[in-house]
Amino acid sequence: MQTAKTMNILLEEPKNKQAVPSLIIILHGLTGYKEEPHLAALAKMVTDIGFTSLRADLYGHGASEGSFYDHSLRKWIAEIRGLLAEARGSGKYARIILCGHSQGALCALLAAAQDPDSVDGVIALAPALRIPDQARAGTLFGLSFDPAQVPNEVMVWGRPLSGAYLREAQTIYAEEAASYPGPVLFVHSDTDERVPAEVSISAAKQYQKADLVITHGDTHDFDRHPDVLADAVRTWLTQHFIHPAASASAHQ
Repeated sequence: MQTAKTMNILLEEPKNKQAVPSLIIILHGLTGYKEEPHLAALAKMVTDIGFTSLRADLYGHGASEGSFYDHSLRKWIAEIRGLLAEARGSGKYARIILCGHSQGALCALLAAAQDPDSVDGVIALAPALRIPDQARAGTLFGLSFDPAQVPNEVMVWGRPLSGAYLREAQTIYAEEAASYPGPVLFVHSDTDERVPAEVSISAAKQYQKADLVITHGDTHDFDRHPDVLADAVRTWLTQHFIHPAASASAHQ
């Protein structure tokens, strides 16, 4: 797979891959990057069970091009769809699954809804689904601003961000992602300090084929128990993509 100009990717092949392997695209969240410990733990796990892992630094983050200041949700969604198109067009993969964390999960779900034929499943880790609603309310990232008069620049955790990000977010509706018809896994900690677990609990009820796992005592970045996160994702992948017949029988 060729590397897109606006992102830096890390592709890891399993030691014992299938004749036509499946690909999992792993995406970080706001201020994140592809080498974060919980994402590295997921990449190791998926390659251990025979999947190919691709971790990407999205626009304005990590080793990608662009700046944090002018990144946006739609830029991320476009990049994700570009990754999907390239992976699908390569003909190398039997299935392609998106796995996103926080803002990356929001964008992965929206990308899947926009291009459902290219996505066989989505894993949403502590998805920041309230970003658009909070931008419309003027309460995003702990900030307080007039949503009708968005400032030209805001500070997000010590980093400047263009007001264009907020104005664009106001035009996005996370609930539209629920039109995605494929299987979705939501994983969230009950002690997430940034995005309450209720976000995933509520969202899981809106999707046609959703599974929900609530972990205990972890942070938004799952850095206390990355093994628990990896186990939840492994179980779901096994049920839906390694032994799908067994999963179907269990739901009858």
